[in-house]
Amino acid sequence: MNIYLVGLMGAGKTTVGRQLAKRLSRPFFDSDHEIVERTGVPIPTIFEIEGEAGFRRREIATIHELTAQSGIVMATGGGVVLSSENRERLKATGWVVYLNVPPRLLFERTRHDKGRPLLQVDNPLEELKSLYEQRDPLYRDAADLVLETGHLVASGVLQVILKEFDQKCSKD
Repeated sequence: MNIYLVGLMGAGKTTVGRQLAKRLSRPFFDSDHEIVERTGVPIPTIFEIEGEAGFRRREIATIHELTAQSGIVMATGGGVVLSSENRERLKATGWVVYLNVPPRLLFERTRHDKGRPLLQVDNPLEELKSLYEQRDPLYRDAADLVLETGHLVASGVLQVILKEFDQKCSKD
């Protein structure tokens, strides 16, 4: 069974995903990194040239290709849940874990990162709050497990996911 990590930018999806894949001896993918590899340009450049809509089209195609594999761990981009097609695809092909982190903490983690096009605004904290309000219900809709990870370190998040995954696998 595939494992997919969803959540807003800065939630720790890539960090936890890499550790999870290593512990389970599975291949790891970060959907945003895959898009960069396939296009040969950074995400901000895609946003600049194609806009968010162009990036989202690329994201849908990448998610479709990656979820066709089996036995993977994948960290998704923060906006993956905006597409109902992506949400359905994730739910149908794997176990979805939502790493829920409060916007204030996300701001602390991401405020110096110039590689996040949606945060290159006058008030990034307000933008994160807005994104959270919009996306939280979508993450919850897609998720099999919601983890309130705000003040947990990556190793603590990893332990909770492994425990829940073991329980899920023993029931199936």
